[in-house]
Amino acid sequence: MDSKQKKIIVAHVIGKWLGGGVEAVVMNYYRHIDTNKIQFDFICDEDSTNIPYDEIEKLGGRVIIVPPYQKLFRYQKELYKIFKLNNYKIVHSHINTLSVFPLRIAKKAGIPVRIAHSHSTTNKKEKKKHLLKQLLKPFSKVYATHFFACSELAGRWLFGDKTFDEGKVYILNNAIDVEKFAYNEKLRIKKRKELGISDDTLVIGHVGRFVEQKNHRFLIDIFDEIHKEKKDSLLLLVGQGPLEEEIKEKVKNLSLTNSVMFLGQRGDAHELYQAMDVFLLPSLYEGLPVVGVEAQASGLLCVFSDDMTKETKVLDSTILVSLSKDTNEWNNIILKYVETFIRSKNYNEITNNNFNIKYETKNLEKKYIAIDHINI
Repeated sequence: MDSKQKKIIVAHVIGKWLGGGVEAVVMNYYRHIDTNKIQFDFICDEDSTNIPYDEIEKLGGRVIIVPPYQKLFRYQKELYKIFKLNNYKIVHSHINTLSVFPLRIAKKAGIPVRIAHSHSTTNKKEKKKHLLKQLLKPFSKVYATHFFACSELAGRWLFGDKTFDEGKVYILNNAIDVEKFAYNEKLRIKKRKELGISDDTLVIGHVGRFVEQKNHRFLIDIFDEIHKEKKDSLLLLVGQGPLEEEIKEKVKNLSLTNSVMFLGQRGDAHELYQAMDVFLLPSLYEGLPVVGVEAQASGLLCVFSDDMTKETKVLDSTILVSLSKDTNEWNNIILKYVETFIRSKNYNEITNNNFNIKYETKNLEKKYIAIDHINI
């Protein structure tokens, strides 16, 4: 890049920073991007939790707090002031169908590049959320100049088949630091010891917020079946969220309290994967779950619902199961495959499927620089 050229500042509209997958993806890219060329500002709702202020500021970025989007008038008024004050060239919004609101204001403020990024899809079981998404979806392209998605499924869902088939949706993979998640036998032994788990215990793991989408009720029912057959088994649940207390109550009612560990929001998920034997993700829907990529990079036997994009299956060993199958069938599949499963390092497979952050960041840099040049 020309030395006289100004650094590109990208305003990332995050919405509520709650320590979920979207935030993890954006931070993965930020940690690896060339901050001499590109800087990120993070625009977050004031009811956010878990914002890594120190790390963002250390990398040269800023966190800008705005009223929550539920207070729409105040939210838009504040955004307009921020957009005008900072004179951004690029606004990159990560709040799916809700992106219509910040991107409308970005257009009003004269920002030339307005990216709508699709990170997930929907499911009718989430009635209110599904209805809102369906109402807002037709407006997803009205104020955006560029369309990004984490997968083909997420791109087609938000922007439509025609837009996707015309090549107008840029796929930005939910890439990870592959080396950080690689299988490590010593770390596995250390982490199990730390958690008080014996070598022979079958450990089923899950990382995700306690929300409808992640389907924890079904997950607990699957584990209940596993535990009936294999008493020396344990379920590790990593995350927090509104349904946590309900799930704890369900665990108690099934007399599984001593066999389920609620670990809360953690900063050591990469180490916790090492302690697991099976990673279970029976989500109602996903765009492309970053935890699914992390778990595969950790060499785990992964069993996912097939209600997510097929690109999530990076390894041949990963199993996709229909949610129409009952818990007994899920249990049989898990116990059958874990019997003969041999854990290994998967650096090449993850990298060759374009999930290595080292390489994918270069693509994002080029993309930002290209669209910034067009719109100078």
